[in-house]
Amino acid sequence: MDHFHLIDGVMHVENVPLTTIADEVGSPVYVYSQATLVRHAQVFREALTKAGIENPHIAFAIKANPNLAVLKVLAGEGYGADVVSAGEMNRALAAGVPAKDVVFSGVGKSADEMVAALKAGIGQFNIESEEEGRELATIAETLGYRADCVLRINPDVDAQTNAKISTGKAENKFGLGLHQAPAIYARLAALPGLNMRGVALHIGSQLLNLEPLETAFGKIGKLIADLRNSGHSITHVDLGGGLGVRYKEGDHPPHPDEYGEMVARATKGWNVQLMFEPGRVICGNAGVLVTKVIRVKPGSGNVPFVIVDAAMNDLARPALYDAWHDFEAVEPTGERFTANIVGPVCETGDTFAMAREIDAVRQGDLALFRTCGAYGATMASTYNSRGLVPEVLVSENRYAVVAERIVPATILEAEHVPDWLA
Repeated sequence: MDHFHLIDGVMHVENVPLTTIADEVGSPVYVYSQATLVRHAQVFREALTKAGIENPHIAFAIKANPNLAVLKVLAGEGYGADVVSAGEMNRALAAGVPAKDVVFSGVGKSADEMVAALKAGIGQFNIESEEEGRELATIAETLGYRADCVLRINPDVDAQTNAKISTGKAENKFGLGLHQAPAIYARLAALPGLNMRGVALHIGSQLLNLEPLETAFGKIGKLIADLRNSGHSITHVDLGGGLGVRYKEGDHPPHPDEYGEMVARATKGWNVQLMFEPGRVICGNAGVLVTKVIRVKPGSGNVPFVIVDAAMNDLARPALYDAWHDFEAVEPTGERFTANIVGPVCETGDTFAMAREIDAVRQGDLALFRTCGAYGATMASTYNSRGLVPEVLVSENRYAVVAERIVPATILEAEHVPDWLA
């Protein structure tokens, strides 16, 4: 469920017309619905509770959408934060997420980031390698800390998703193989700077099938038993995230209720605190990218090019993953046509759709790309010396700009010519 709907022929976000936002803020512009964020956060938590999962720790995966206002909304719903950099950690803390509810993931934590996280008092490190664990142990002991940690496992399970967002296969860079885990866990548990308390896994993103997750959880359950039989106390298991969302007709992502039931079934008897890292499932359908049609250019085979002012630098997913985003007119007339949707960047890859049937649009019309609340603005760049798109949060009949448009002139001012070229 989202809160984007037509009222008197105009697409609204909650009770605010997108035409109003585009007129006052300009285009392109990302627009988020606070009501949708809250609803999705509540539905995910309720699904776990209904399944009988007690005291779940839910940490929003900040990489999906790090906007401070978005994080503030989710912090208000009691969500912690899954972070993969010191920058994300600082955003979480600035949004009001308690440090104890921050989980630091990621394969490349630097020494400086470890120091910052220890001093901030974060709740858990997800260790990706023995080398990382030993470095963290040394730093923690030197500073007088004992870091709460879990060991990330790579269960070698195909998540059945795009190869670039698969993270749980043996050839992926994340975590440790099951065959390595017991010995490495034992060596890390012996280090005075670490409090090893469990394991973690995350097999991929945009999962539309629960079977790979259940298979992975089964492997982790056996590992937990083996670790306990070796004398280790296992009190926490981080199950990661990755639940998919609907991008197009034919997508049938699992409902959080189905996910909760599967988790309860797969983890029965583990006797641990379960931890979760949802991202896209919370914010994906809570955002759209509003764009304006620059012009419609004739194309081959009577399929025109609809050239919009949003580009691959604003929304990278189609260029990176051949990802689909529904395209709709903000003020649809009911007419349809088949067109190629492209942006103004000087790359053939700056293409959002080819030969797709869409709402008929003309020069100057407003349109939107759906399901842009996750991995949208956060992945933007300034390629072709284009600026960064603003972000807007809507709550009922009001809205606020929650990230300013950064124009090319501002970016240029951050660059300097050395004296010898002056």
